[in-house]
Amino acid sequence: MPREAAPPKTQSLMDPERIRAQTLHWIDTIVIGLDLCPFARHSIEAARLRIEVSVANNVEELIESFVDELRYLDSADGAAFDSTLIVHPALFQGFLDFNDFLTTAEARLEAEGFEGKFQLASFHPGYRFEGVDPEAIGNFTNRSPYPMLHILRESSLTQAIDSHPNPESIPTTNIARLEALGMTALRRLLES
Repeated sequence: MPREAAPPKTQSLMDPERIRAQTLHWIDTIVIGLDLCPFARHSIEAARLRIEVSVANNVEELIESFVDELRYLDSADGAAFDSTLIVHPALFQGFLDFNDFLTTAEARLEAEGFEGKFQLASFHPGYRFEGVDPEAIGNFTNRSPYPMLHILRESSLTQAIDSHPNPESIPTTNIARLEALGMTALRRLLES
């Protein structure tokens, strides 16, 4: 009996499960694997990190999902989490637009009364530190597969920083680690 042809795979570019899996792979391979964030392993192993994939198609929708996540983290149900990564693949493909958006997100966090409770970190495929060559390997400490807002609970962050022997050295150590690895090996990891 002849085999039936398998139906074609039509995986949407906005498949949240695929995006979540790619984000977890980036965390495991780059963030934890290269020890770029000494606090990440604990959050992952203790299941204290949420990854929310936003299907927002405009800034207003993204801001609303951001505020909803702040409110969730501030609720009794959200108290079990240290942080949330809001992955938003449909918006801000250009880094400068994304960077401008961060000012809006910070202002909304403050306007909603969450200053002192939560803070933001950011990741982007084209992340570039101010005054640094766009191709410098140090930019890869904040480069991710998709644009992301990372909402961090300040109390958890403070506790993690207080337990680290030298938190001020983390950025310099990360850049040195990436320089020692080299761009070819780093790109191979990113493409895996």
